[in-house]
Amino acid sequence: MLKHAKTENEVKLEGIVALNKSLGPADAMRFLTYLHREATDYVKVSRDLYKGQSLDEIFQRAKTAASHR
Repeated sequence: MLKHAKTENEVKLEGIVALNKSLGPADAMRFLTYLHREATDYVKVSRDLYKGQSLDEIFQRAKTAASHR
């Protein structure tokens, strides 16, 4: 069974999620700015990244990540 080809936005979002998990949010954003010096809509990126998640989930994940550093 063939999987559907991912859209450009799906690939971008998965890449951002992977960077966020690997580097943490601040360093992931720094990395992205190094690659892409033109204006970025960080509000849209954040909305896509955290879509469907509650504030409690987001803060808990950030707290957990911070405690592992």
